[in-house]
Amino acid sequence: MQNRILVFIGFLALLFISGCSKFRKIEKSEDWRVKYEAAINYYEKKDYYRSSVLFDQILPIVRGLPEGEKVQFYLGFCQFYDKNYLFAAEYFKTFFTTYGRSASVEEARYMHAYSLYMASPGSNLDQSASIEAMISMQDFLNRYPQTSYLDKAVEVINNIQVKLEKKGFENAKQYYRTRSYKAAITAFDNFKKNFPDSNLHEEADYLVIESIYKLAVQSFQSKQKERYQQVVDRYLEFLDKYPKSKFLNPAEKMYADSIIQLAKLKNVNS
Repeated sequence: MQNRILVFIGFLALLFISGCSKFRKIEKSEDWRVKYEAAINYYEKKDYYRSSVLFDQILPIVRGLPEGEKVQFYLGFCQFYDKNYLFAAEYFKTFFTTYGRSASVEEARYMHAYSLYMASPGSNLDQSASIEAMISMQDFLNRYPQTSYLDKAVEVINNIQVKLEKKGFENAKQYYRTRSYKAAITAFDNFKKNFPDSNLHEEADYLVIESIYKLAVQSFQSKQKERYQQVVDRYLEFLDKYPKSKFLNPAEKMYADSIIQLAKLKNVNS
């Protein structure tokens, strides 16, 4: 059994060496047509690395020829399938700016935006790339409102909006965690304006109440009346909006204490 395994491994090694040797010969060929046909063949076999190497070598030669369009287009997909998404985006962008009348322009524009989307980071990181991807995809939809990629394009935009929503909420929550309560209040209020349909509004509203309350507790007396009153006002709004909220009990405790503190402050000032 062990001998059979060794023979099989040796056979695979020979195939690999043979394949590498063949590829090296093609690479050294001075006939761009040989490289072109081999690159197409590698692409069809899903060997995107070798395909892209050969396509890249002949790209300056075939630019301006009928084959140039296909080479540029295939290079984008080679990079995309090898998960080099930013390179893919650049190849697709070059394609639709160079071959503006091609029948493949629509697909190239979609793949440009989709590649940017695939390259965008998770919601815990900077979202500049995600915003760029969303703008590109929206531009694509504006150009091709009846596109066959409509559902996929809308899904991409929705997914990016979810990431931006999470990032916006986490940014606001980070101010809260670091006890920067003034910044947290502003950030949560801005979050609600920027994402009016978010299902995180309830928690954001609660954390605003808590931030104002904690700010009031640590404030000078001259500021406490205003801030405790804000806790009362925000709580009453919260109660109207979320009468069955899971945050209602802790919010109510802050509301009750704020009423007590307001009464004390009134007595001090009277």
